[in-house]
Amino acid sequence: MKKIEHIGIAVKDIEASNSLFASLFGEAHYKIEEVVSEGVKTSFFRCGPNKIELLEATKPDSPIAKYIEKKGEGIHHIAFAVDDIYAEINRLKSEGFTVLNETPKKGADNKLIAFLHPKTTNGVLIELCQDIE
Repeated sequence: MKKIEHIGIAVKDIEASNSLFASLFGEAHYKIEEVVSEGVKTSFFRCGPNKIELLEATKPDSPIAKYIEKKGEGIHHIAFAVDDIYAEINRLKSEGFTVLNETPKKGADNKLIAFLHPKTTNGVLIELCQDIE
């Protein structure tokens, strides 16, 4: 893994949260994107060399809607950038981690993504991200 790519935060109202985080960081979000297949609308902010991704459910049965229903708003996942997501998935499986997406899927911000089950990562949902070239 190369670096933390972003921190994902589940929110109920992305517009209200965009205002809050714009005030916090002193600048507006740089991108809003909907990932229809995941039932989520995302908004990205830069914070120094890091990124924050806000996630709002667009369907009541989406993973983000279920997360907010169960745990409320807050940190949803930490994403790490990788050079080769397929090799990283294989390496992590061989180390005993449970991979939720053995075949990476297209995510927001022009990335291939896969997640590790929080039961195998001390309760933290981990996302692997590789730039799509």
